This record gives sequence, structure tokens and C-alpha cells, in this order.
Amino acid sequence: MSTPSLPGTGDENVPALWSDPLGRVSVRCGQLLLIAAVVGGLLWVLMRVGIVVVAALVALILASAVSPMVAWLVRKHWSRALATLTVFLGTLLVLGGVVTGIVFAVRSEWDELSASAVGGWEELQRFLRTGPIPVDTASLDSALQKATGFVTSGTFLGGALSGIGAATGVATGAVLMIVILFFFLKDGQLLWSFTLRWFHDGTRAKLAESGDRTVQLLGGYVRGTAIIAAADAVFIGVPLAILGVPLALPLAVIVFVGAFVPIVGATVAGALAALVALVTHGPLIALVVIGIVVLVNQLESHLLQPLVMGHALSLHPLVVLLALAVGTIVSGFFGAILAVPLTAVAWSVVQVWTDTYQTGDDPVLGKDPLSSRHRASSKSSLAERWKYQRMRSSPPPAAETLPTDDDS
Repeated sequence: MSTPSLPGTGDENVPALWSDPLGRVSVRCGQLLLIAAVVGGLLWVLMRVGIVVVAALVALILASAVSPMVAWLVRKHWSRALATLTVFLGTLLVLGGVVTGIVFAVRSEWDELSASAVGGWEELQRFLRTGPIPVDTASLDSALQKATGFVTSGTFLGGALSGIGAATGVATGAVLMIVILFFFLKDGQLLWSFTLRWFHDGTRAKLAESGDRTVQLLGGYVRGTAIIAAADAVFIGVPLAILGVPLALPLAVIVFVGAFVPIVGATVAGALAALVALVTHGPLIALVVIGIVVLVNQLESHLLQPLVMGHALSLHPLVVLLALAVGTIVSGFFGAILAVPLTAVAWSVVQVWTDTYQTGDDPVLGKDPLSSRHRASSKSSLAERWKYQRMRSSPPPAAETLPTDDDS
């Protein structure tokens, strides 16, 4: 008498115990646990080589941002080597200048800035306690004292730098990133071509499209965010200087850095500027600063973002906030900066590899929440679509035979 088999498996030796609904659920749970174990092991390995992963990721983002300049110089009849070297050195000079400017602008006035922010917060608390609607701020006072003791103790910047050093190995990671960036700019196309040659037909086409969308998203995000951050710093820093708010330069720098953290960064930077204005010039100027920050944020959301960024991210604000929360928990400030573009890349790649999403309006579900211009397929140029089609329809290459002694 034969043992009943598990439906759909084709295996006559599977006991009937696993063929009922509970057995099938158990099998799926076992598969999920196995997948989770593999993913966990992969993450553990990546964490063990975190310096290499972070350096390669930062180099990929920078290369995606500046590689169009290399292509433009090549089209202007520059040699590939000269174009790569020029863009590479220019990128290092710009990055070095920005980092040096940020450090010198903030470091010399950090104590005064933190003291002004704390004083502004205390002034706001006094207003809340004595205002028309008194508010109990005892719990806020306790949290403020702890934060004040940490920020003003002189260990804040040192602790932050030591944390960065522990996570990325600053010097080693920076040197490794520079080397990887150079080779990404010089041989990025060759490396990607080498990777694609291991796959054929539809798989190769999807991998090629995933790579194109990744470079497009990362490059557009970095370039667009840098432009928007510079505009925010100017539009907020100049009015602060005109109003006579002290520390206008470091506040503008903080606005610039904070703009790389979507939604949250601009809010925190604006609140800090308002606190400094409150403690130095009173509530009227503080309200003016808040109005300026709100106006600049609206200008960014409704003009600069659509004009500069286009529809590069195509992420719902809730997804952005969740990505920021996860990135901050995992890797702190740098995780918050990288979380949103990486989430956008992941969403774009998912769209490339799956076709189960129902596009267009539905008689029951109603209007499609995903606009056609937000889909990954709409971001492909005509030349890219033709390339993907040729990859899908091209026959597998014939095996290359090496010459033998008899052939000679």
C-alpha cells in the first residue's frame, strides 16, 4: 500500500502527515526559517566587513552622481583616462572643501551654538509655564538636563567621532572609498558588463534594467539633494544674517547638512535656528525665523523638489519616515542619510523583477495609487528599452573553443 504524497511535490515518499493544511503550513514555516537563517548569516558576514560595505556603497553613490560628467567629457573628445582623472580629482576637491568648511564653520562656535539652543529651549519652557494655558514641563526639564549635560560636556563631538570611527574606521574607510570610487569611474561599465555576462535572456535584461535604475536614482538623488540643500542654506542663512541672529553661518551649515535627511532634517534645523533667535532677539524675531523656515520648506516641497528631483524617489511620506527610523536605528546619522535613496532603489528594483502589480484603474479598487510616471518602466529611455528587448530576444552565445595543438 503506497503512502499518500504531498500534493504538487511529485514525491511518493512524503508521509500523509505533511499533506494536510497544518503540514503544508509547517513546510512553509520551515522554508521561511531557512530563508531567514540564510539572510541572517549574510547580514552577519556583511557586518563583519562593514568598512568594505560602507566604502563601496558610498563610492557607488558618488560614482552614480558624477559619472555623467565623465561621459560628457568623453563625448567632447577627451580620452577616457583623462576624463576619469579630471572628474575624480574634482570630486575629491569638492568633497574635501565641503567637509573642511563644515568642520571649521561649526567646530569653533559649537559651544556657543549649543548654549544658545539650550537657552532658547529654556525660554520656550518658561513661556509655556506662564502662558495663558500653563503646561507642566517637568518631564521635559528632566530630559533637557540630561541632554544638556551631554551636549555641553565637551564629549558630544568626541563621542560622535569615536562612534563614526568604530563604525566605519574613518581613515581606512575613506582611503578605501577613494580607491573604489576611482575604479568605479574608470572601469564601472566593464565591471557591470562582466557581471551581466553570467546571465542570459530575461534575467540579463532585468539585471541590466535594475543597474540602470539604481545608477539613475542614486545619481539624481545626490545631485538634486545637494542643490536643494545649498538653496535651503542660502535662503535661510541670508535672512538670519540680515535679522542679526548670531551664529548665522553655522546655522546655515546645519541647514545644509540637515537637508540630506528628508522631512526631519529641515524641521530640526529650522527649530534650532528659531531657538537661537528666541534667546538672542526675543519671541518676535523667533516667529519671523519660523515663518522664513516654513516658507523655504514650502518652496522646496512645491518648486525645488519637483523641478530638481523630478519623480526620482516616488516614495510615500510614511515610507520615507519608516526608512529614516530604521536607518537611524541601524547606523545613526549616516543611516538616516542613506536610508531613503536605498529604499527608493529597492522599490525600483522590485518593480523591475515583478509583474504582479495591477496597473491602471480598477472597477472595485478604484484609481491606481501609483502614477504611471512613478513606475520604473517609465524612467527607461527609448535606447534602454531597445537594449533590454535585444537582451531578451538574443540567442545564447555559442561556446568559444580554444585552439588546440592540432589546429596549429
